[in-house]
Amino acid sequence: MTTKPAAAAARATVYGYPRQGQDRELKKAIERYWKGRVDADALRATAADLRRTNWHQLAEAGIDEVPTGDFSYYDHVLDTTVMVGAIPERHREAVAADPLAGYFAMARGTQEVAPLEMTKWFDTNYHYLVPELGPETEFVADSAKQVAELREARALGLTARPVLVGPVTYLLLAKPAPGVAADFEPLTLLDRLLPVYAQVLADLRAAGAEWVQVDEPALVQDRTPAELNAAGRAYRDLGGLTDRPKLLVASYFDRLGDALPVLAKAPVEGLALDFTEAAAGNLDALAAVGGLPGKRLVAGVVSGRNIWVNDLGASLATLGTLLGLADRVDVAASCSLLHVPLDASVERDIEPQILRWLAFARQKTAEVVTLAKGLRHGTDAVSAELAANRADLASRATSPITRDPAVRARAAAVTDADARRSQTYPERTAAQRAHLGLPLLPTTTIGSFPQTGELRTARAALRAGRIDTAGYEERVKAEIQEVVSFQEKTGIDVLVHGEPERNDMVQYFAEQLTGYLATRHGWVQSYGTRYVRPPVLAGDISRPEPMTVRWTTYAQSLTDRPVKGMLTGPVTMLAWSFVRDDQPLGETARQVALALRDEVNDLEAAGTSVIQVDEPALRETLPLRAADRPGYLAWATEAFRLTTAGVRPDTQIHTHMCYAEFGDIVQAIDDLDADVISLEAARSHMQVARELAAHGYPREAGPGVYDIHSPRVPSTEEAAQLLRTGLAAIPAERLWVNPDCGLKTRGWPETRSSLENLVTAARRVRAELPA
Repeated sequence: MTTKPAAAAARATVYGYPRQGQDRELKKAIERYWKGRVDADALRATAADLRRTNWHQLAEAGIDEVPTGDFSYYDHVLDTTVMVGAIPERHREAVAADPLAGYFAMARGTQEVAPLEMTKWFDTNYHYLVPELGPETEFVADSAKQVAELREARALGLTARPVLVGPVTYLLLAKPAPGVAADFEPLTLLDRLLPVYAQVLADLRAAGAEWVQVDEPALVQDRTPAELNAAGRAYRDLGGLTDRPKLLVASYFDRLGDALPVLAKAPVEGLALDFTEAAAGNLDALAAVGGLPGKRLVAGVVSGRNIWVNDLGASLATLGTLLGLADRVDVAASCSLLHVPLDASVERDIEPQILRWLAFARQKTAEVVTLAKGLRHGTDAVSAELAANRADLASRATSPITRDPAVRARAAAVTDADARRSQTYPERTAAQRAHLGLPLLPTTTIGSFPQTGELRTARAALRAGRIDTAGYEERVKAEIQEVVSFQEKTGIDVLVHGEPERNDMVQYFAEQLTGYLATRHGWVQSYGTRYVRPPVLAGDISRPEPMTVRWTTYAQSLTDRPVKGMLTGPVTMLAWSFVRDDQPLGETARQVALALRDEVNDLEAAGTSVIQVDEPALRETLPLRAADRPGYLAWATEAFRLTTAGVRPDTQIHTHMCYAEFGDIVQAIDDLDADVISLEAARSHMQVARELAAHGYPREAGPGVYDIHSPRVPSTEEAAQLLRTGLAAIPAERLWVNPDCGLKTRGWPETRSSLENLVTAARRVRAELPA
């Protein structure tokens, strides 16, 4: 490769880095702070240590420009809400009295005030806290966090680039505040918000920032002409400021589309674009607009979302093409590395050869540095790295782990009839009501109950060999007995076994299916202090033996009431794993669905009359561009039906979804053909019930009346009022009463009180119904 001027200055950078620390130190420190075991100063000290560690790791790896401001105690969108002073009225007193405690009150709520609504960050499994805005919202700049973290990095002698959520994305992610008309459009506040960003930019320049990255991922979605005009106006105004750093406007997760020419001609100094397969089309579109003459291009050629090693040769070819399209080309991951685990090298349970197929945040950083070096100095300068990479890619492509002929033959033989129930919903519901004998407004929970300290201790002891399998299973049985007994005494109608044997709703199944790999340290933030370890879906999927039947039938033996069998659905098994990228997702989904179908059929054969197949990821995996959605929804809904369609008419199939915007997929929810769906609704004030009604959804639904992501206990009347709101949209004969989501992360005291109030609320509202 001949070095060009645009390549000679190439630098390596990333947009963000995992926050938690090698041993999830941030999670542990925050939870100790919540429990009063450490004070705010101790928490801040831990956070500062983690930031320094991250920056040192990046600098030592060869990253030329480190990000600042991407660190967060809970959520970067909530940090932006603080930065622009958009504190909801109900939280202002708490924030004024103690900013850190008030910050967490906005995130989690208190017994007195509800938190901000939470939903998924685009098509990831990361959750952000939704800004609440209205016509009366006044913005006030507070750049203290952003300036302080920039100064910390500069004090270490590092070249640092602050990262901000952009003003257009912030407003497009916001919702009308409680009491504000539902048709209020937060984007109308743009002219009021831009002076606040101008002040923040001036503050960062004064603190020594040469560049500031302004993230506008909302612009990779389909946008109206008015929204595109707003983006153009925003960056004309910000770019026209004199007292500001250079601006790098970043997008990721998909192609920029119609927003690309808008940003390309804006008076900003650089753009950061995604050039991975997920954003196919950005390269051609950039060429079509004439490139970015005189500007900096940060090229995201290393996936920031999946964990497979990069094809370095292909990425260098892409970078070579880009050299003629900008004044300077830098190399980066495609988005923040927040979405991948920290370090693959610490995994000891994965075969070394397979481990070489994987790249977590530290390995991705090394890939970015290698590519920048190759871009600057030519391929000869990285010949050893390229040779090793080719060997790793070839090893994966030819490994017997990735292909099972029997699995592929079974998937190829699937017919349309395999994905259809034998009877219509009206026929099924008559059979199910006769079989189950449930009251109007039946009560249930979503599946998991609190994972107690005793249970976690037993699980750790089993891993360490301090107890044997029999001892651990006795602990699990004791937990199931307690959960079933509590539900019976409380008066819940359809019970669950509480899932005490499960470490995670995806990992538990992945560990029992062929084709999956499990990590020990692969933690990724889902929200706040909730971290998950997504398994690695590396090869063809099958189920060697039953996975849940034993524990479900044991729970059923303890009660005469129906106990739900609980499974994680095929789309969620993909979405909450690091999924293979060497075949279409639909093919992988069909394999997983067939494995789960075997489990559903075995549960039914063992006497389970209610089976719930959770699909909380159906909405989050929805492609960001409307043109890409029909194809996805076709294979996603087929995979669910393939999982569930083999049961008798009197077996009731449930599904569950949570913390997403459901309005876009109501037809897909209908197409699942589940008998009952439970959905998050408490924070959104039953919005989903209205959306289902507007669609004419014909089956049963349980919009949640208890927000389990907050420690507050809803009163009986609060739950009853939500239930009445639900009844305004869904008739009583089709309405269920349940929490928003599983109870794994809650403690027993709040769980007991909340579920007792939920059942009392159901009885109260049931008594109000006409005879």
